[in-house]
Amino acid sequence: MAPSSPFVLRWGIISTGWIAERVVSDLLVDPKTRDVHDVVHKVTAVGSRSVEKAQKFITEYVEGDKSVKAYGTYEEVYADKNVDAIYIGTPHTYHYVNALDAIRAKKHVLCEKPVTVNSAELRSLIAEAKKQGVFFMEALWTRFQPLTLELKKLAEDGTLGAPVVVHADFSNDFGIRLPKTHRMMDPALGGGAILDLGPYPLVWATIALYEHPSNKSTKPSNITATMYKLPATGVDCNTSYTVTFAPNPATGSTLAAQAVLSCSMNVASHSPGVTIRYEKGTIIIAAPVPCPRSFTVQYFAPGKPGVVAREETRKFDYVGSGWHFQADEVARCVRDGKLESALWGHDKSILEMEVFDEVSMLNYNKRTLFFY
Repeated sequence: MAPSSPFVLRWGIISTGWIAERVVSDLLVDPKTRDVHDVVHKVTAVGSRSVEKAQKFITEYVEGDKSVKAYGTYEEVYADKNVDAIYIGTPHTYHYVNALDAIRAKKHVLCEKPVTVNSAELRSLIAEAKKQGVFFMEALWTRFQPLTLELKKLAEDGTLGAPVVVHADFSNDFGIRLPKTHRMMDPALGGGAILDLGPYPLVWATIALYEHPSNKSTKPSNITATMYKLPATGVDCNTSYTVTFAPNPATGSTLAAQAVLSCSMNVASHSPGVTIRYEKGTIIIAAPVPCPRSFTVQYFAPGKPGVVAREETRKFDYVGSGWHFQADEVARCVRDGKLESALWGHDKSILEMEVFDEVSMLNYNKRTLFFY
């Protein structure tokens, strides 16, 4: 029997930057506008570097709700008994310690992408979350959006055949004269394109290839990569990487496919942001890659590869910007006593971090050469 009232998840917010603004704004959107009736979200605490900053955030983004606690430290948010789950929106290199502190306080955690800066940190957090018996998930919001759910149904029903190649790019022109202290320029903050922008091309490769039923959750067989690093601080400005999946008798995988991915911090994104090429057709996903609102399917004529017989476009509209769908997933998992999501489980975040570890190691000792 369905519960008479929706499950209420009480959130504590860590950091008051741009990404936290967006997430909280979506948390406050009435779930009924997206046909969600079983869970609701309530922000009960906000932590920042000062009480004043936390209160300012509450006034501007939590509708001035006087019941929300403003804290000048993160520790006070973790200790608040009226907080069930923590959203972490701090810079990349702080994710590990912030998440670890929250987990040890026995709070459920939704941690912004990239969840950590390497796979070793992530494995440590997962182990601690399991030890403490709390839910833990990376905030890879793209995976939970209606477009993604619909695309997966279409891509995996057999009509298009097997996936062959994924092309995906996500870029953002931050400008080439950023100060060295900017988060995109500072190695101490996890600066560079691969950690900040790279998760979005990779999430589409994960959805289309790693998650494809024929792959049997088999890890990539090969990864290659190249980077252009900025001389000023050494962070990557432009990164291209390929992720290859080969048939694997040990796991039963029959998938033979490759993802060609890229990210840049000195050029704007373009559309389409993602193209997934199948044996019998193509799916073209419109930008922006993190939160697209439409995709087009091209069906090839029987026996004529590449000849488009028909084409259809599917569009998606909802109130909010798309961050609330991942929050709904967290609420349901917490309600049901789950420690990880079936849609974006720990294995997929580990895959992401292992790919980035490999991309970074392949380019660790490489320097930009200048010719005069």
